[in-house]
Amino acid sequence: MLRRALDGVLTEEEAAGLYSAFDQIGGILVIRIPATLLPKRRIIGETLLGMIKPARSVYLQSSDVGGEHRTRRLELLAGEEGTITEYRESGCRFDVDVERAFFSPRLSTERARIAALVRDGETIVNMFAGIGTFSITAARLKKCLVYSIDTNAEATRLCEQNAAKNKLAGTVVPITGDAREVIRGKLRGIADRVLMVLPEDSIGFLPDAADAAKSGCIIHFYSHVHSDERSGARALAEEQYMAAAPAPSEVLDSRIVRAVGPRYYQTVVDARITK
Repeated sequence: MLRRALDGVLTEEEAAGLYSAFDQIGGILVIRIPATLLPKRRIIGETLLGMIKPARSVYLQSSDVGGEHRTRRLELLAGEEGTITEYRESGCRFDVDVERAFFSPRLSTERARIAALVRDGETIVNMFAGIGTFSITAARLKKCLVYSIDTNAEATRLCEQNAAKNKLAGTVVPITGDAREVIRGKLRGIADRVLMVLPEDSIGFLPDAADAAKSGCIIHFYSHVHSDERSGARALAEEQYMAAAPAPSEVLDSRIVRAVGPRYYQTVVDARITK
């Protein structure tokens, strides 16, 4: 659709290199553009803004997500300046700062899946909570207590704000800090469920997840795996988890969350541990 709209602006060769996917987060569109097309980034942004009527801004993602807070650099290409928007999902409303706090709309199916697994009365430790989307989606439906931890104070502030603006059956407790230190300080042995949505580095935090857990706790372990065949990614994720498991574990389920590159997948393993 975007390529067709840019007929006459881009050559056929340029159009073939254009990324067709983009993220729509409330009124903000975030796109990536190949280096060869950066000189034409503003016309691309203006064209996209004209196509997506509810949108008010188009931003170029000019860096990968990275750093301690999992943030990215953005450049305004078209529309209104301002990186804060409201995003709606699963009956919840979230204030999102697309530049200053981690958020991915591509995890919506996974957030709904986890919320459906939670039971009333559970205590949950969300180790890398961002703005609280997993935490709040679960607490909207279930009478659970969720400790929502993130190192980014801006993400924690947004989590608190988002918890207040949604009608929750449960309770979300936003905490700014390193998950290791927070768990060691006050959350040892309390969790019925632990969320580890940090696929690039979850494996290093597995002992801390076990430290937070009760016996019988379910850990949702997210990771990135390389697999020549998509069908093999789940088995590789299970092997990765079991090789590093900090306590006797039973794998309950595993799945591919999404493809993140050629032969590169974000996966999740659901495992019950015994202490």
